[in-house]
Amino acid sequence: MKIFILFVPFALICFALSPAAHAVVPAPDGGYPGGNTAEGQNALFNLTTGGFNTALGMLSLRSINTANFNTAVGAAALLANTADENTAIGTGALLSNTIGTFNTAVGGFVLLSNTEGSFNTAVGDRALFTNSTGNLNVAVGFQALFSNTTGFSNTAAGDQALFSNSTGNENTAIGDSALLGNISGNNNTAVGSGALLNNAADDNTALGSAALTANTTGTGNTGTGAGALSLNSTGGSNTANGASALQNNTEGTSNTATGFSALLSNTTGNGNSANGTFALQNSTTGAANTASGTAALRFNTTGSFNSAAGFNALNSNTTGNQNTASGNNALQNNTTGIQDTANGDDALQNNTTGNENTALGFKAGLNATTGAGNVYIGSQMIGAAGESNHTYIRNIKDTTVSGGGTDTVTVNLTTGLLGHLSSSRRYKENIKSMREASEALYRLKPVTYRFKKEIDPDQSLEYGLVAEDVAKVDPNLAIRNAKGDIESVRYNAVNAMLLNEFLKEHKKVQELEAAVAKQEAIVAKQQKNFQATAADQQEQIEGLTEGLRKVSAQLELNKLAPQTVKNN
Repeated sequence: MKIFILFVPFALICFALSPAAHAVVPAPDGGYPGGNTAEGQNALFNLTTGGFNTALGMLSLRSINTANFNTAVGAAALLANTADENTAIGTGALLSNTIGTFNTAVGGFVLLSNTEGSFNTAVGDRALFTNSTGNLNVAVGFQALFSNTTGFSNTAAGDQALFSNSTGNENTAIGDSALLGNISGNNNTAVGSGALLNNAADDNTALGSAALTANTTGTGNTGTGAGALSLNSTGGSNTANGASALQNNTEGTSNTATGFSALLSNTTGNGNSANGTFALQNSTTGAANTASGTAALRFNTTGSFNSAAGFNALNSNTTGNQNTASGNNALQNNTTGIQDTANGDDALQNNTTGNENTALGFKAGLNATTGAGNVYIGSQMIGAAGESNHTYIRNIKDTTVSGGGTDTVTVNLTTGLLGHLSSSRRYKENIKSMREASEALYRLKPVTYRFKKEIDPDQSLEYGLVAEDVAKVDPNLAIRNAKGDIESVRYNAVNAMLLNEFLKEHKKVQELEAAVAKQEAIVAKQQKNFQATAADQQEQIEGLTEGLRKVSAQLELNKLAPQTVKNN
């Protein structure tokens, strides 16, 4: 390209000096040697050796002497110029230019004050009017870049675009009054009537009528859409994409809004992100909110650290903080509730002021309103209005789990940690025999009772112990909650104590049974000995009896014998 630019003037010079070139006779009016053309009072007045210059108009190119390839059309156009390759069309165009090169000015008084600036293009009455040494500027439109003096690489297209810019660099303004008030701001882009109208800062981008129109010192902002960030003045690093997005932001920083009226009312809130029509529409000073979806967090005003994804998610939230809603209508009616989490369409939809609730699943926690600390896991685990610190998990009530691998689920009432019972030696230390410690059981008082209706609506008859009474007997058997209040009884420990007492009693029974067996053996032996003695005695008795019988018989005989003798 550079070779071509140098080649064209060289070719023209060669053509002009060529012996074969023939001038018309008579010469055209205003034609002069060296390929110069002048028409008008004192046009090309001081020309000496310069060539291929064209001056049409009074005082046009008056000061040139050795410069080449300049074109001036209009009174006083390029009047003070002494440099090469400038083009000025219009009265007073490039009037003050002295050594600036490669400038193009079209319009009355365009680039009037330019002296040393080069590579500038201005089209429109008084465009780049004040520019003196600024380079590489493009101005198209009435008074475009009017006040620029030393600013460079600016582009303005539209009436009074970048009007006040003087030293700002690398700005682009397209549209009527775009970046009109910018003076020294750099790297700004404004497309649309009134875009970045009052800007004086750096690195802003505005696309749309009145986008970032009020911005003064805010930096790093991007506004796309009519009225986007229109009232922003000092807020920085904001991004607005959509008509009226972040329209009322004044000092808020690091906000992102995409969609019609997204973050419309934000004024000083920081770190907000809104994606969707009406998302975070009414937020004013709330900070670090994220809304994705039509009307998400729409009515939030000062609430902070909320996240909403889905149509109408957290729609009614006003001052509630640290809420998370994912799903259409999730936490839709929440107003001041804090630290709620809802994931699923219609999850926690009717919660208004309840805090620290968690719902996961379609319509999870749907009936919850003002309660706190509830957990709803599973589709349509809807819960109940006003309840607090309740947990619902789908399928637990419907699934039977049995077998050798099952265990009891436990809850740490201090921390809320879920787990299961552990009895392995791996987890224990200071293991000792229970001995008499279990005798506290004898002082416990088993009772029958019914739970209050808020605990058990059916109030079924129960059998067990009263924890406060148990604590009086043995504090180690009472379970306390995180507040230190007595909550329940360690029934597993009671069972172990019962086992110990059973084993102790069983040992006593075994000892008694052994003593009885021993005694029975002694008695049996004694009985056997007694029986043997009795048999001997019986035998002796029987022998004595037989002897007595014989003696008795003999005596009877003896009694009869004398009587017989007497009779004879």
